[in-house]
Parts: sequence; structure tokens; C-alpha cells
Amino acid sequence: MKDNYNGALQHPLRSGFNATSTVHDVIKGINLSGKTVIVTGGYAGIGLETVKTLAAAGAKVVVPARDIKKAISNLEGVNNITIEAMDLMDPASINAFAEKFLATHDKLEILINNAGIMWVPLQRDQRGYESQLATNHLGHFQLTAKLWPALKKANGARVVNVSSFGHQMAPFNFDDPNFTNREYETLQGYGQSKTANNLFAVELDHRGKTSGVRAFSLHPGSVLGTDLGRVAPMALFQQMGTHDENGDIYPEVAAKLKNTDQGAATSVWVATSPLLNGIGGVYCEDADVAELDEGNIVHNYDEPSSLRGVKPYAVDAESARKLWALSEEMISLSFPAN
Repeated sequence: MKDNYNGALQHPLRSGFNATSTVHDVIKGINLSGKTVIVTGGYAGIGLETVKTLAAAGAKVVVPARDIKKAISNLEGVNNITIEAMDLMDPASINAFAEKFLATHDKLEILINNAGIMWVPLQRDQRGYESQLATNHLGHFQLTAKLWPALKKANGARVVNVSSFGHQMAPFNFDDPNFTNREYETLQGYGQSKTANNLFAVELDHRGKTSGVRAFSLHPGSVLGTDLGRVAPMALFQQMGTHDENGDIYPEVAAKLKNTDQGAATSVWVATSPLLNGIGGVYCEDADVAELDEGNIVHNYDEPSSLRGVKPYAVDAESARKLWALSEEMISLSFPAN
């Protein structure tokens, strides 16, 4: 079975979908009855749309939530869901969530590592780890490791890491991942955490495929109506040319952004599409496998459709193996994944 070491499988499949495809388009004809799904951050933005879509297709969906009150409010009226407490910045809460899940569920068919933070000021968890790395990668690495027995038993599980085009902002900095000896730059912190999402998928797929577990990463697109950038300084958006001096998004930029139904489409497609049977480790976008970006794609932040492709460093085999070992060390947990 092939894997995506060094981008070997990064070739679009001509899925028939595109940037305007919605969750309703990609879920057509797919029945998830009898399947169990976990979606982190599944109570806001594209995570909420992902949960609604998978639950409507028959899946039983578990939503781990840091803000239980908000989760209950946002998921009101959605059938087939269970809300449980979990905070990705708190290792003990991840363990507690996983232990409770394993005590009540035998199998886990789909794990969508969707939750994330973006462009925050410097914050550290109790271990001293930078918050974007801790939340976006290390918390999900730990969660996946703890849920591994249930993923293996599913005999065909998928792990989906919601990454971002933001991985192009920075490779993973193995010398100083927590900004201990370098000045903090939030875009660099975010970029390396998203690169980590991609590298984690590459190595997890490499190790897990013999157990029937395949892993993927994806860019949901530039989406209007999420709260992901809620604490980001407006100056960053203005610097990228998307917002005016008053902090308002330019109408011509807003018109090109995806809505949440379109933004969640790639997550749903990656989690369920039969086109991905037999392959894994790939980075996807617009409900298809993305192209490898070797400098051949011109990117403009005020033209969201140009924000595509995966950098070679984000699917590099040596970096994927190295990050795996570092992640085990950072969370003090062995995760053989086989």
C-alpha cells in the first residue's frame, strides 16, 4: 500500500467537486448509519456544519467541547449527538475524555481533528508549550493516540486533520518550536502548527495503514462566518490586503470567500468519500487531493482561490518521522500506531 511520503500521492483525483461545492453535494448517497464519529470543535464554524452533516447522514457524533454551554446552545435540535467535556490545552482532560469514550464505545470509524486557534498573542500551557502548537497539534496527537484502540477496531477508520493554507507561512521549527529562544511571531506559530497537522497525517497514515487506519489533512478554504480569527490583530488582516483601514473586510474579498456549508465540504468529503479508499496521508482542498506546490503557484491573499497547494516541507518523510518522535517526547506518551 502506497503512502504520501514526500508528496508521492499529491495528485488531484478529479473528484467532480470544486470550491463552491457544499456539504450537501459531497454527502449525497453516503449512509453513515451504525458509524461513530468524533469532531473536535464541532460546535462552531465549519466544525458545526460538519457535525450536522454527518449526524444527518446517520452517524452517531461525539463532540468534545471546551465550552459546554456554547456547545449545548449551538447544537440544540441536532439529533444523534453527544457532548462531552475536553480542553485540548489540558492533557488530563484529553485523557479523561478518551477513557470515557473507550469505556462506552468499542469502535471509532471517523476522528476529525477540527478544533484550532489562530494568530493569538503568546500564551503557554501548563507545560510551557506555545498555545497554537499545543492546541492545534499536540492536543490532537495525544487524543488520537489515546483513541487508537477504537480506531484500529473499526477496520477502516479515517483520521482527518483540519489544517490550513496557513502551513505555507512556516515549516516546523525543530530547533525552537515553543519560541523559547526566538521572538514570538504569531503567524510563524500558526504556520508551524498547521505544517505539523500535515506531517502528523503523513506519518500516521504510514504507520496506521496496516491496521486499516488512514489519515488525511486538509485546507477548508477561506471561509466567512467562522470565529477562528476572533483574537487576531486587525493589522494582520490589513497587511494581507483583505480589510480596510476601518477594519471592514473589502466587499470584493468577502464575495470570494466560502460560506460554512462550502468550508465544511472538504472535511466531510475527506471523512467519507469512497474516492479516497486505498490511499492516505494526502493534503486535500476543495473536496479533492491538492497539488504539490513547488513554487509553481502564485498566491494572493485578496484572491482566495489562489491560496492552494501543499508545500513539500509539509509532506516530507524525514520531517514527519522527526515530528512524531518529538511529539511523543513532548506529551510523554509512546504512540506506535500499528
